[in-house]
Amino acid sequence: MSNVKTLIPADAMAGAGQLGRRAAVVVFAAFAVAYFLSALIRAITATLAPQLTSEFGLQARDLGLLSGAYFLGFALTQLPLGTWLDRHGPRRVVLGFLAVAVLGCLAFSMAGGFWSLFVARVLCGVGLSACLMAPLTGYRRWLSLPAQMRANSWMLMTGSFGMIASTLPVQWLLPALGWRGMFVGLAGLLVVAMVLIRWQVPVWSTSRQSEAQASGDGQGYGPVWRNSYFRAMAPVGFFCYGGLLAVQTLWAAPWMSKVGGYSPVEAATGLFWINVSMLCAFWSWGMAGPWLASKGLAAHRLIAMTLPASFLILAGLILTGPWSGAWSAPLLALYCVACSAVTPSQPAVGMAFPPEQAGRALSAYNLVIFVGVFVIQWGIGLANDVLVWLGASPVQAIQAAFGVYLLCGVGAYLHMLRATRHNRLASSP
Repeated sequence: MSNVKTLIPADAMAGAGQLGRRAAVVVFAAFAVAYFLSALIRAITATLAPQLTSEFGLQARDLGLLSGAYFLGFALTQLPLGTWLDRHGPRRVVLGFLAVAVLGCLAFSMAGGFWSLFVARVLCGVGLSACLMAPLTGYRRWLSLPAQMRANSWMLMTGSFGMIASTLPVQWLLPALGWRGMFVGLAGLLVVAMVLIRWQVPVWSTSRQSEAQASGDGQGYGPVWRNSYFRAMAPVGFFCYGGLLAVQTLWAAPWMSKVGGYSPVEAATGLFWINVSMLCAFWSWGMAGPWLASKGLAAHRLIAMTLPASFLILAGLILTGPWSGAWSAPLLALYCVACSAVTPSQPAVGMAFPPEQAGRALSAYNLVIFVGVFVIQWGIGLANDVLVWLGASPVQAIQAAFGVYLLCGVGAYLHMLRATRHNRLASSP
């Protein structure tokens, strides 16, 4: 556990992958278009929250549940997705899933009430749930270890572009298209992404032996759940990685509005700069990743050294509350950037397993993350409503809800430290 090379199969440490530089760039670009749209659709509810709240009379818990419905769709598909990726490959699987996302966007554009919105968001989550797992599974086979780390970070950077597009650009287009017309346009763009993937992504070739290995010899996800590294990183994935996405894609905007006193346009601008900050953070991780890998710095060591900064920033934001005022957006951006230190855990989990199990390992960890997003998004909204009902002011309620979330993140971090230390001692001669 203490030695990263013992966790990564030898083939992942090898030099060149099966794709040349030009082919790798083209494949990355095709997947990046789909993941850009996935991130845009995932985050768009934060910008559309005022319109949806006004039109459908949503409360805070409804908004949290609606945004979390996307991640519920993600969670529902992760386990079969991993098996299908290992058996059938990224191209075939992601094309089938994107067809469901097209239907979800069209259904959202025609929704007439909260539950039709909810079902449409679940469909979007299901359909877009392969947009990151499919390329990561392919990269595990097609790219070398340093290239995998860079490609993972830059896929997340592409997602940040999508989140940026979900803020001010969406706000600018709303008067012309309306939120319904916007989802019709997104459905059309997803069809374009499907054409690019069908055209550029290579077919998954499997021998009978690799098909048998992909099926796990009847063990399914057992080897994944039992893996000590997976179990050490799972709570961090749930509370810290999932919490980062929950804040970035939903609760940053209500915090800026309720606590910071921002107008809807100011909140959208704040979200824009938060996502720009995350884009820069992921670009930096992509540049530094290969160098860090060459120095043998395992993901849990990076997280142990850097994640506490995010706890301190979030604690400062909670304690200052309304006094932070105009500083709410910069502090939230700083928190998200500091919390991005948890993102190397995802490729590290994939590299801790052999290639024929990579799809299941990555999907299982993604399941943990997005169940965390769903629980935290809904949980913050539910806690907020309960505290208001008990007599707290709206500002006090959201501060307290964020405080509970912070304590959960610290607990997950301490579990990781204890688990990695225990595994290191157990593996010592």
